[in-house]
Amino acid sequence: MSEKKLSFKEMCARFDVTPRTLRYYEYIELLQPERDGRSRFYSPRECARMTLILRGRKFGIKLEEIRQWLKIYENEGTQAQRIAFVEMADRQLIELEDQAKQLDGAIKELRALRSETLKKMS
Repeated sequence: MSEKKLSFKEMCARFDVTPRTLRYYEYIELLQPERDGRSRFYSPRECARMTLILRGRKFGIKLEEIRQWLKIYENEGTQAQRIAFVEMADRQLIELEDQAKQLDGAIKELRALRSETLKKMS
Protein backbone atom coordinates (compact mmCIF):
# COMPACT_ATOMS: atom_id res chain seq x y z
CA MET A 1 0.00 0.00 0.00
CA SER A 2 1.55 3.31 -1.04
CA GLU A 3 1.41 6.46 1.04
CA LYS A 4 -0.90 9.23 -0.12
CA LYS A 5 1.12 12.13 -1.45
CA LEU A 6 -0.20 15.63 -1.89
CA SER A 7 0.43 17.82 -4.89
CA PHE A 8 1.72 21.37 -4.47
CA LYS A 9 -1.80 22.76 -4.84
CA GLU A 10 -3.27 20.22 -2.38
CA MET A 11 -0.54 21.04 0.14
CA CYS A 12 -1.32 24.76 -0.06
CA ALA A 13 -5.03 24.07 0.40
CA ARG A 14 -4.62 21.58 3.23
CA PHE A 15 -2.45 23.92 5.29
CA ASP A 16 -4.01 27.18 4.10
CA VAL A 17 -0.70 28.66 2.98
CA THR A 18 0.20 30.58 -0.14
CA PRO A 19 2.31 29.04 -2.88
CA ARG A 20 4.96 31.63 -2.03
CA THR A 21 5.08 30.42 1.59
CA LEU A 22 5.38 26.79 0.55
CA ARG A 23 8.17 27.59 -1.93
CA TYR A 24 9.98 29.61 0.73
CA TYR A 25 9.80 26.74 3.23
CA GLU A 26 11.36 24.53 0.58
CA TYR A 27 14.02 27.15 -0.22
CA ILE A 28 15.14 27.34 3.42
CA GLU A 29 15.06 23.53 3.62
CA LEU A 30 12.19 23.12 6.05
CA LEU A 31 10.43 20.91 3.50
CA GLN A 32 11.86 18.55 0.92
CA PRO A 33 9.13 17.34 -1.44
CA GLU A 34 9.69 14.64 -3.99
CA ARG A 35 9.97 15.97 -7.52
CA ASP A 36 8.77 14.55 -10.79
CA GLY A 37 9.82 17.01 -13.44
CA ARG A 38 8.40 20.34 -12.35
CA SER A 39 5.78 18.72 -10.12
CA ARG A 40 6.22 18.43 -6.37
CA PHE A 41 4.70 15.77 -4.15
CA TYR A 42 4.49 15.88 -0.38
CA SER A 43 4.61 12.68 1.64
CA PRO A 44 3.01 12.19 5.06
CA ARG A 45 6.45 13.01 6.51
CA GLU A 46 6.40 16.43 4.84
CA CYS A 47 2.81 16.98 6.02
CA ALA A 48 3.90 16.19 9.58
CA ARG A 49 6.80 18.62 9.25
CA MET A 50 4.44 21.29 7.92
CA THR A 51 2.17 20.79 10.92
CA LEU A 52 5.15 21.30 13.24
CA ILE A 53 6.34 24.35 11.29
CA LEU A 54 2.96 26.03 11.46
CA ARG A 55 2.58 25.19 15.13
CA GLY A 56 5.99 26.71 15.83
CA ARG A 57 5.10 29.84 13.86
CA LYS A 58 1.85 30.14 15.81
CA PHE A 59 3.92 30.36 18.98
CA GLY A 60 6.28 32.90 17.43
CA ILE A 61 9.25 30.59 17.04
CA LYS A 62 11.68 31.74 14.35
CA LEU A 63 11.93 29.64 11.20
CA GLU A 64 15.66 29.06 11.69
CA GLU A 65 15.01 27.64 15.16
CA ILE A 66 12.31 25.38 13.71
CA ARG A 67 14.69 24.24 10.96
CA GLN A 68 17.41 23.39 13.47
CA TRP A 69 14.90 21.62 15.71
CA LEU A 70 13.66 19.47 12.81
CA LYS A 71 17.26 18.55 11.95
CA ILE A 72 17.79 17.27 15.49
CA TYR A 73 15.22 14.54 14.82
CA GLU A 74 17.03 13.52 11.63
CA ASN A 75 20.48 13.51 13.25
CA GLU A 76 19.85 12.51 16.86
CA GLY A 77 16.36 11.04 17.13
CA THR A 78 13.15 11.62 19.04
CA GLN A 79 14.50 11.96 22.59
CA ALA A 80 17.05 14.62 21.63
CA GLN A 81 14.35 16.46 19.70
CA ARG A 82 12.04 16.40 22.73
CA ILE A 83 14.76 17.81 24.97
CA ALA A 84 15.47 20.55 22.41
CA PHE A 85 11.75 21.31 22.17
CA VAL A 86 11.43 21.84 25.92
CA GLU A 87 14.39 24.23 25.85
CA MET A 88 12.96 26.08 22.84
CA ALA A 89 9.52 26.24 24.46
CA ASP A 90 11.01 27.61 27.69
CA ARG A 91 12.76 30.42 25.77
CA GLN A 92 9.62 31.22 23.81
CA LEU A 93 7.43 31.24 26.91
CA ILE A 94 9.70 33.85 28.50
CA GLU A 95 9.49 35.97 25.36
CA LEU A 96 5.70 35.62 25.07
CA GLU A 97 5.21 36.46 28.74
CA ASP A 98 7.33 39.60 28.26
CA GLN A 99 5.27 40.57 25.23
CA ALA A 100 2.07 39.99 27.20
CA LYS A 101 3.30 42.36 29.93
CA GLN A 102 4.13 44.99 27.33
CA LEU A 103 0.71 44.61 25.71
CA ASP A 104 -1.03 44.79 29.07
CA GLY A 105 0.78 48.04 29.82
CA ALA A 106 -0.10 49.48 26.42
CA ILE A 107 -3.76 48.50 26.85
CA LYS A 108 -3.95 50.15 30.27
CA GLU A 109 -2.27 53.29 28.98
CA LEU A 110 -4.57 53.49 25.94
CA ARG A 111 -7.68 52.99 28.11
CA ALA A 112 -6.54 55.77 30.46
CA LEU A 113 -5.84 58.12 27.55
CA ARG A 114 -9.22 57.29 25.98
CA SER A 115 -10.98 57.91 29.30
CA GLU A 116 -9.15 61.20 29.77
CA THR A 117 -10.11 62.28 26.24
CA LEU A 118 -13.79 61.39 26.82
CA LYS A 119 -13.79 63.50 30.00
CA LYS A 120 -12.46 66.50 28.06
CA MET A 121 -15.22 66.07 25.47
CA SER A 122 -17.98 66.37 28.11
